Amino acid sequence: MNDLINGAIAAGATFVGLFILVPFLLGLARLFGLYTIVGERQCKVYLLFGKVIGQLDEPGLHMLFPKLGLRALIVNFSGKCYTLDMRLDQSYLRSQAVNSEEGAPMGIGVWYEMYISNPVAYLFKNADPRGSLAANVGNAVVRCLSNMKLAEMLENRHSMSLTVRTQVSPLSEEWGYKLGSVYIRKVHFRDTDMTQQIEAKVVNRLRQVTSAIKQDGANQVSIITSTAERQAAIEFAKAGAMRPQIVGLVLEKISRDPEISSTMFEILETQNIIDGKAEITLVPRNQQLLASIMSAQTHPTGTA
Repeated sequence: MNDLINGAIAAGATFVGLFILVPFLLGLARLFGLYTIVGERQCKVYLLFGKVIGQLDEPGLHMLFPKLGLRALIVNFSGKCYTLDMRLDQSYLRSQAVNSEEGAPMGIGVWYEMYISNPVAYLFKNADPRGSLAANVGNAVVRCLSNMKLAEMLENRHSMSLTVRTQVSPLSEEWGYKLGSVYIRKVHFRDTDMTQQIEAKVVNRLRQVTSAIKQDGANQVSIITSTAERQAAIEFAKAGAMRPQIVGLVLEKISRDPEISSTMFEILETQNIIDGKAEITLVPRNQQLLASIMSAQTHPTGTA
């Protein structure tokens, strides 16, 4: 029983020590400036009586006495500690109004990166470095990219991005806020009516090109067809002209033998009679009366 009681007391003491006493002592040590922890891509700037007394930008555990001396004991009470995020940040400015050389109202979207390069200048040289940087980027876009030719504005985005970055970088570095990459992401027409007119012109042009292609194809087909028909007509005409010559030569050879010639014409005449639709009546010989009667029945005599 005593062992159980002693174990419970030890467990309770361990719990109190680990989860209550140790965090309390560590918090008390941080409060009196014994140490501090700097995170990754983070910077801490210590200010005492209006003067910067220390800056920590290396991540890890830092003891403040070697860096700040006895001022570490009162910096959290009489001074101030600024914790800055040093990570790369991004922003996008939509539809900055510019005009092309031809007078077309255009909108330019600018994407850019920025990060804190000098924490002290960032804190004390400009009240709103981020807003000032955005304003300078917008002003640089309007100032440097206005009055460009419309074709260059729509095509040469890389050179436009370099121009804006060159104009803004020196100013931003003075405030401790360094400009990174700049990219002209979008160039568009701000006038809706102009956009609709351009779309209509493009659609009409596409229709004209499509019609021209179809017409050219139809013309090519017609040329090919007419050429083929002409060549076929020439060949048929040649064949038609050769047929009488061939038939004439054959008839000439046949006519040299009168017996063959008369037999052939009889056969042809008989064939024409057979192919015709006339009715043939066979009458026995020496039956003239019967022939007359049958002829009268077939062709009755009309009244005068």
